[in-house]
Order: sequence, then structure tokens, then C-alpha cells
Amino acid sequence: ENVLDLGCGTAVLAMAAARMDVASVTASDIDPVAVEVASVNVVANDLVGRVDCVESIGFDAPVLAQAAPFDLIFANILKGPLIDLAPAMAAHLAPGGIAILSGLLVEQADDIVAVYKTQGVTLVEREDLGEWTALTLSSA
Repeated sequence: ENVLDLGCGTAVLAMAAARMDVASVTASDIDPVAVEVASVNVVANDLVGRVDCVESIGFDAPVLAQAAPFDLIFANILKGPLIDLAPAMAAHLAPGGIAILSGLLVEQADDIVAVYKTQGVTLVEREDLGEWTALTLSSA
């Protein structure tokens, strides 16, 4: 019911979630240009009021703390930021919530899974496609 697209870029994942009649969808990015593009895309796809676009460094924006906990978090970002965000991601994920981490190289997956495990977020599924992988994780 409560979804976050962290590192949203164009907000395509947030918009897809909104089309699934999710109650609350937030799209955030560190890059103000990405947030502007995401906002334009939300308007162009007639999803105003269904996707909120915010600029945030990780989970720093107060609106993200107010919207938490999230049932589902998409994060299509790099290994370094994903590792740095592990404690905050775990803290903002609802019990039993799902985090889908993508944009990762296959050889990076084990390191990321290990870090998230220390935060109580465990691997549910891993999908490798060529040199890329996506991780589906769940909180306790």
C-alpha cells in the first residue's frame, strides 16, 4: 500500500506502482533535475496526486520519514549508495516489507546481501540477467 521509488530517475517504477492502484507512492532522487523530470512525467501520465516527487539524499527528506514505513521500496542505484543506505532502508521498511534492489552487477550481489542481512533484511530472490542482477529482499 505504501511504495517508495528511491533514486527514481524518471519515476517509471513509481508510475507503474501508481497504475496498480497502490494507495501511496513516493518517488525520490538526489538529483534535482531527475526530480523535475519525474514530476513532468507524472503530469504527462495523468498521475498527479498519485505520485509525490521529492528531492532527497537517501532518506533525509522529512516527507520520507513521515511516509514510512514503506511496504515496498524500489532502489535502482549503485552498489556504494545501496550499502551506505542499508541501515536507513531497513529502518524505513515495514515489517514483512519488500525491497527490490537493481542496477547491480552480478559480482556485487553477495556483498550487498551480506550488508542487508546485518540489518535484518534477508534475500528472498535473486534474478541474474547477463552481467546484471536484481535482488528481492524482505524485512523481518
